Amino acid sequence: MPTADQIAPQGPTVLHHLAFMTGDELCIPIFKRLRQDGTLYPDDTPQGQGNVSQGDKSQDASPIQRDPIERDTALKIYRTMLFTRVLDERMLAAQRQGRLSFYMQCTGEEATVIGSAAALQDDDMIMAQYREQGALAWRGFSCDEFMNQMFGNERDYGKGRQMPIHYGSRDLHYMTISSPLATQIPQATGYAYGQKLAGKGQCTITIFGEGAASEGDFHAALNMASVHRVPCIFLCRNNGYAISTPSCEQFAADGIAPRAFGYHMQSIRVDGNDVIAVYEATLAARKIAVETNQPVLIEAMTYRLAAHSSSDDPSGYRSKKEEAIWRDKDPILRMRNWLEAQGWWSEEEEKATGDQLRREVLESMKRAEKLAPPALDTLISDVYDTPTPLLTQQLEDVKQHIRKYPHAYPKGAASMGFTAQELEDSRKAYQARQQRMQSHQPVESHQPVERHQPVDGGQTS
Repeated sequence: MPTADQIAPQGPTVLHHLAFMTGDELCIPIFKRLRQDGTLYPDDTPQGQGNVSQGDKSQDASPIQRDPIERDTALKIYRTMLFTRVLDERMLAAQRQGRLSFYMQCTGEEATVIGSAAALQDDDMIMAQYREQGALAWRGFSCDEFMNQMFGNERDYGKGRQMPIHYGSRDLHYMTISSPLATQIPQATGYAYGQKLAGKGQCTITIFGEGAASEGDFHAALNMASVHRVPCIFLCRNNGYAISTPSCEQFAADGIAPRAFGYHMQSIRVDGNDVIAVYEATLAARKIAVETNQPVLIEAMTYRLAAHSSSDDPSGYRSKKEEAIWRDKDPILRMRNWLEAQGWWSEEEEKATGDQLRREVLESMKRAEKLAPPALDTLISDVYDTPTPLLTQQLEDVKQHIRKYPHAYPKGAASMGFTAQELEDSRKAYQARQQRMQSHQPVESHQPVERHQPVDGGQTS
């Protein structure tokens, strides 16, 4: 059993008067580097401090440099932020047009997502929630790859099995998104433990919202990560709302960052709309994680400018005035101001890049829409090495159902060889049957559409 001195080595372990603590004794500051006008805050590093935290004692990180991000990296970050914003705008419009079933935007949170990804090594694992498409774009996921997943066509790596925005890439070390909330957090702890055992100097970052931090998975993951000392970065996007529930109704304490101390873990709170601050904080957190095998919690304070998803209407739980305040803190505008102050960006480049990205997204979407859906047999392929008899029978049942009602499943029917005329014939037959039922006329049982019957000369139709 650990002694009291081992549990609390830096403070008194015994009191002789009754005293409770609330945690209010500690107020966690917000790390900022970049003002909204593009100027940097002055360096306020105390004299005599400057080493990145080692061991169990928390210290200030290395002194801030005047050029926090080198030019090529900064421009790549900014272009990725612009791409993500354009992708969000176009795909939400596509969803509203009925061309896409569902979408979730990263709008307003680009600095948190892309700034953190930029601070990692390419072979570090990213386990995201569902609003981190910018991190995948940073790693090199192409516009066509995004579109293929969202439209679930034959080139989709997930073979059309996932709903839109559930991306994943083995090559880019980006774990496939899953819908259930917070499941990726304990998975990240386990993956990071494997990285520790492998000893190749890699880490895992898992990204989630403050709403997900209310799940039990969050607490289990942090406890396991701290006990087993794994190289994992827990990045919380505190965007103010868990769908429609504001932060003030989610927790009474000082946000998410202080929770790390309950697990003896290092923590930092950062301005999530300040891409330079996020980048530097993640860079330092990675150094701690990889060099000392200690997990780190980062709380990025940001704001979701868009709706929670294409199914959400934020006007029901927040005001336009509140949104306007945060639009003035747009992370993309803030970084653009800094780039222009550095002489690295211009109005002409902004316009040309925006036009080029909009063309790229639109053309890619048109290509993806024209591609065929995955073959129906892929429903059961690579679930097991060899499909089980039960899966095979279930697939045949699905095919039989589609043969009976091909018009109701146009993509599945097309993958089985049904022609457009056969689909139209099935639709008309079904409508006629429905009309007869409504008029109480005798109805013959609906038979599958007859196909491939021998006709003249033994040919097939």
